[in-house]
Formats: sequence, C-alpha cells, structure tokens
Amino acid sequence: MTRFARTVAAVLLFLAGIFGLQLATSAGASAANVPIPGPGVVTVKTPKAPKTPKTPTAKPASSGTVSVNLDGITNKPSSSLTVIIAITLLSVAPALLLMMTSFTKIVVVLSLTRNALGLQGVPPNQVLAGLALFLSLFVMGPVLSQVNHDGIQPYLDGTKSQSQAFDDGGKPLREFMLNHTRQDELAMLSNVADRELPATREDVPLTTLIPAFVLSELKSAFIIGFVIFVPFLIIDIVVSAALMSMGMMMLPPVMISLPFKILLFVLVDGWALIITALVQSYA
Repeated sequence: MTRFARTVAAVLLFLAGIFGLQLATSAGASAANVPIPGPGVVTVKTPKAPKTPKTPTAKPASSGTVSVNLDGITNKPSSSLTVIIAITLLSVAPALLLMMTSFTKIVVVLSLTRNALGLQGVPPNQVLAGLALFLSLFVMGPVLSQVNHDGIQPYLDGTKSQSQAFDDGGKPLREFMLNHTRQDELAMLSNVADRELPATREDVPLTTLIPAFVLSELKSAFIIGFVIFVPFLIIDIVVSAALMSMGMMMLPPVMISLPFKILLFVLVDGWALIITALVQSYA
C-alpha cells in the first residue's frame, strides 16, 4: 500500500470516530433530560376545557295527523280510464257506424245508382263511402249532439256514474233506431229467437233492435234503388229495340244507352234528387 493511500485511510477513520462520538453524546443528553417517575410519583395531565354545546334548532310543532286531499279524483274519471274508453270506441266505431246509423242505407242507395247508370268504377268506391259518411254525420248530427249532452259530458264532469251515462246517452240513439225500424222486422227477429214480442217498442232489447234496424234500412234502400232503376231500364229497352230494328245486333246496346242515361241523369239533377230523398226519409 502506498503512503498516500495509508494517509487517506487514516483520515477517514479519524472522521468516522469523531462522528460516532457525537452521536453517543447527543443520545445520552436526551436520555438525561427525560424525567423518570419514581415510586409514589403520580403524573397529572391537565384536562382540556369542555366545548360549549350547540343550541338545538327549534322544530315546528306537529299535530301528528296526516290529511290527504282527494278533490277531483273520486268524482271525475281518471285520464287513463278516459283514454281506454276512447280507444275501445275507436276499435268498435266501424261496427257502430254500419249498424246503428244511416250509413248503410245511404251507401247502398248510392251504389245502386251507380249500377243503374251502367258505370262500374265511376264514381270510385272511396268517393261513395266518403259521401255516405258525411251525409250520415249530417243526418245523425242532432242525435249525436244529444248523446254528447246527456251522456258523455256529464260522465266526464263527474256528475253521472258510468251506468247512468250509458243509459241516458243511449236513449237518443235508441229512439232514432226505433223510429226507423218496421214492426215486421221486430216481430220476425223475436220469433226467430223464440221470444215473446215486447209489450211496447221501448221494451225491445238492443240485441233485437240493432239487426231489425239494419234489415229495415236495407229494405228501404232496395225500394229506392228500384225506383232509380226504372227510368234507366226504359232507356236500355228503347235503345235495344232501335238497334234490333236497324239490324245492328252486333253493336252492344250499352254503348248507345250510356250517354243517354248520363244526359238524363244530369238534366234532372239526379244526385240532388237522390240526396234530398235520403235526407228527408229521416226527417
């Protein structure tokens, strides 16, 4: 080992000894400063000052009773029930329209008029159905207004129960059907069902009244259709006889008679006459 290395090692050992001596001296001084309680010596800790309690917040006095306000719920029907009834009526509306209004009679008469003219697709079925629908609303307007006034609005306002609203609202429609139903149809359906004929017309059940009303409407529609067919049938006969006399047997009579029938229908204002007759039949 060289002399320089021995010198550096000696210096490092000297510094390490000094550092260890300082650590020992500081540890001893700390241990001397810590008081060691002897026998019979009691160490008393100073208690902390108590915290000031918070003042409780005063709560409003309660009577201990609970009240529930049900105004407007027990009298009027709920919105969900109203929606269900509306959807149900919309689902059965076509059947009610066909069986309990003037729609059946009007649409049958209009269809027979088109057939009497010899026109198979003019006017279209949609036009005839739309015209029959609005004519039915025109005829049934007073009846529907009375149904709304006597049954629907009192039920929605909560002044009538469901059964009372049904009975009061159905009376105008029932009277309309009774006024346009023949006694023969009522007797026939009562005999078919093996029931006794009701003492008065007001005692007829709806299960008998509705089909009897539809049969009466069909009978009236066919009678009107026959009256409409007669003048057009005469035109067809005259045209056919004229063609036969001229030896034009290969020419279809419809091609010649159709313009004359349309001309006659327009000259007499046929649509106005038919609609007037239909509306006045329910006067």
